Amino acid sequence: MDEKAQKVLNQVSQLFMQYGIKSLTMDDIARHLGISKKTLYQSFSDKADLVSKGIQSHMDKEGAALCSIQEKSENAIDEMFLISQHVSTHLQSMHPSILFDMEKYYPAAFSKFNEYKMDMIMSCIARNIEEGISQGLYRKNINIPIVAGLYVGRMDIIFDQQLFPAAQYNAKDVYFEAIRYHIRGIASEKGMEYLKDKFKTLDTQHPIF
Repeated sequence: MDEKAQKVLNQVSQLFMQYGIKSLTMDDIARHLGISKKTLYQSFSDKADLVSKGIQSHMDKEGAALCSIQEKSENAIDEMFLISQHVSTHLQSMHPSILFDMEKYYPAAFSKFNEYKMDMIMSCIARNIEEGISQGLYRKNINIPIVAGLYVGRMDIIFDQQLFPAAQYNAKDVYFEAIRYHIRGIASEKGMEYLKDKFKTLDTQHPIF
């Protein structure tokens, strides 16, 4: 993909995050980007193509971000904390209908997103649990595939509009509770002590742990 098309994808991803997918037509997107619809169609065959490539671009960036977080984390708990900070930043500007729109109107893109969750995110969490166990921060008796699956499943629940309607719940707050539930459920005594010490150094209105 050329630089021009990638720049468009970066901008379109922000539009989808802000307005959802269904509500934006190709005319809307061209107008927001300050380009002609003809220019848009030079890089993307239709909106479905734009959504699919936009999702792929987003997943590539998220994969790189997770790798970067892993490299700079001192231990498994620190890694989960940095991941939660990264995710919460996105949740602040994420339209609550984006996953519903994708599932209903762009199933190919949604399928690609689900594959990413089952592959990249589950393997990331499974590796984090393995490291946490080896570091003595997580319990030794964790069924890693099940717990990793539960983590991924909770991420879907965050955007369930029946359980947590956007009018009543902030996705970021729901996510914080899910992360707190996850970490406290797998932390060893050593891990819980580390969490208490780490919490003392945090300056935040939304303590995750």
